[in-house]
Amino acid sequence: MSENTINSEDIIQVIIGASALTVPVAFSEESWRLSETLPIFNVIILLILSLVFIGLYSIQGIFQGKVKHRFYHFILRILIVYGITIIIVFIILFALNRMPLIEEPIIALKRIILLSFPASMGGVIVDGFDKE
Repeated sequence: MSENTINSEDIIQVIIGASALTVPVAFSEESWRLSETLPIFNVIILLILSLVFIGLYSIQGIFQGKVKHRFYHFILRILIVYGITIIIVFIILFALNRMPLIEEPIIALKRIILLSFPASMGGVIVDGFDKE
């Protein structure tokens, strides 16, 4: 993402990075079971850690530590990266028939957040490759 725009290249980079780290974890039965047993508090911690790690990487790897005058773009980048990550994780879990939205919506949400943790790291890192 440049300073003022969000372009298709950035979105594709996040999609590829998020997919690369979602696929191996999404095929793991351990992650499905963990989403069933992990307390909501721990899931919230993972969500917060995802957002913090995206932010930290963005500050240094993408904005080169100069966020003061581009704070809006910084926050927007975090939200877009995490939003795209959630969509990718949802699609992959849905394709694997591991998204029990109607039967167990809490487990479905926990699965999305759990798998979004590694996926968001992949998304922001691949997005930052051409920014440095």
